[in-house]
Amino acid sequence: MTPLHTVRTMCPMNCHPTLCGMLVDVEDGSVKAVRGDPDNPDSRGFLCIRGQAAREIIGNPKRIVHPLRRAARSGSWQRTTWEDALDTIAARARAVGSAAVGTWSGHGFFANDYGTRISSELLRRFANLYGCQWWSPTMICWGLGAFGLGLTGVLRVNTKEDMGSHAALILLWGANVASQPLTGRHLAAAKRRGAYVVTIDVRQTEASAQSDETLLIRPGTDAALALGMMHVIVGERLYDAAFVERNTLGFDALAAHVAKHDVQWAAATTGVSADGIVALARRYASTRPGMILLGGSSMHKGVEGWQGARAVACLPALTGNLGIEGAGMGPRHAGMTHGQGLTSIAARERRRPGDYVPNQMSKITESLETGRVRVLLLFGTDMVSSFADAARVGRALDGLDLLASYDLFMHDTARRHADLLLPATSWLEDTGCKSTNTHLYLMPKVLEPPGEARSPSWVLRELARRLEVHDFFPWAEGTGPLDAGHATAAALAAEGGMRALRISHVAYPDLRFDTPSGKVELVSDRARSFGLPSLPVYEPPPASPYPLALRFGRTLNHFHAFYDHGRMLPTLAEADPEPRLWISPADASRRGISDSDTIRMFNDRGEMKARASVTDRVPPGTVWMRDGWEGLNTLTSGAALVPDAAVDLFETFSSGQAEFEASVDVAAA
Repeated sequence: MTPLHTVRTMCPMNCHPTLCGMLVDVEDGSVKAVRGDPDNPDSRGFLCIRGQAAREIIGNPKRIVHPLRRAARSGSWQRTTWEDALDTIAARARAVGSAAVGTWSGHGFFANDYGTRISSELLRRFANLYGCQWWSPTMICWGLGAFGLGLTGVLRVNTKEDMGSHAALILLWGANVASQPLTGRHLAAAKRRGAYVVTIDVRQTEASAQSDETLLIRPGTDAALALGMMHVIVGERLYDAAFVERNTLGFDALAAHVAKHDVQWAAATTGVSADGIVALARRYASTRPGMILLGGSSMHKGVEGWQGARAVACLPALTGNLGIEGAGMGPRHAGMTHGQGLTSIAARERRRPGDYVPNQMSKITESLETGRVRVLLLFGTDMVSSFADAARVGRALDGLDLLASYDLFMHDTARRHADLLLPATSWLEDTGCKSTNTHLYLMPKVLEPPGEARSPSWVLRELARRLEVHDFFPWAEGTGPLDAGHATAAALAAEGGMRALRISHVAYPDLRFDTPSGKVELVSDRARSFGLPSLPVYEPPPASPYPLALRFGRTLNHFHAFYDHGRMLPTLAEADPEPRLWISPADASRRGISDSDTIRMFNDRGEMKARASVTDRVPPGTVWMRDGWEGLNTLTSGAALVPDAAVDLFETFSSGQAEFEASVDVAAA
């Protein structure tokens, strides 16, 4: 019997860049309550519905708490032992050889260490020392947009605190505060100071309510809008000539290029009026400092995903909005602030020579289909909901020799395709550490794991032992540096569980950018070397017989595939019980659809059923749904967008995301 006590930790939902502090009341080995931590400098007591629902993980009757094996004949799940499960994995791995073993982790694998990604780093270390396949978790998220930013040289961000204190103009470009609620507080602070806020998106998002102006654009035309803005900025000589001369390469070529992309062309392409484009360009060029918050994963899931980021990244360089307070690119993923260098334990230099499948979604699917990969180990991820062209992925998974899934709950991949289920620990059952853009936070072990749930490090060490992977665990038992300053769990605990990082709130204060030249590369020789356009371009998508452009994104009730997309947590399941498709009144009327009708959305790849939400918050020609629903990715394209050789150009992320393009039609079910 233990008395009621309160523990400081972090929310297990990785809603980057929103990572919230949490206080947990524990008594007799059970959680009595969770609430926001008012002393957390990032979240200041805020905890959204996802965080409040986290207490439903503990004691959840649907949780996997013992290793399970699928019976060969009946297909039913039978309890087994860890020894049997791990011996089976090791035996199959030895039989096929290390190059035919694939490993992939998702956000569920680092619910306890997002920002530091210790578990993901350990998995990568295992793969490097063993010589098996390892694929980057960033592939399905923000990596494709970061590729465009990186080619230009504007990867790093100013912090949310800097935005709130100094920005005079904020462009929420595909960035929705519903998935970044901690940014919302600083957005409100900026508005109180008089900052002007513009939302640019394919629909009226929650951010629109906090904006002075909203511009709705056609999906995938972000690069065209940025090119139109540059046409105005350069043509009217609104650019910062001195900054451009000192800190950029290729201005003359860019100027000639954007001269061909006039405002009338941009208006016809984007659906934004010519007057609106001109006004936005003039406002951005004349209001200093101006900051752009670029969307995370949603706006980059399309054919033009990286080109949009590439073009937008040129705007702060043209206007001198880099290296100063309140400017540049706004808060995004952890690890993107200036000076936040975390120590790697992945042993990249010890990667064994081998036949490795690129960090390219299409190549991974192909490797599963052809038998190049025959044993697949998934850690904290629902692959069929994460990969595009999900029907093809599902067929490929069914042809594997073995698929093992390590997670807290069943999900679509596990239900349909796994041979082994391995029970994972939750955020309160293992020591962890999270890093935001400004702070490092301890997540102490509070509870013993239920049943036979085991930590990520335990599972990987046991696999390494069976497969004779030597020198796998980089630290002595119970120790381990957690950041570049070698913070230990004991040291963090002594500091109250939090440590301010030595970072700059301003990105690129030295005006040295993430390019070979150290300057912002308006013309990119690296892009040209991969056979890609050296200047930012917009290329219209091919004509489709399906008239509606499908886009999807985040909501406050959902983020990634955690806990079977929240369906295992009653609070989230009740708040978001079924897929709903936003469709404009004009498109609905044309199809005889009324609000709340059951509809089917379809194209030549597949179809899914949903309920219609008829709303003028989405323009005609566009339909929108929150992502993660079963069947959604049967509609999306898994085609590659960048060459295999380019996907790992930047060490900290992969840009091998598929295009996720989907044109659809909708009919009453």
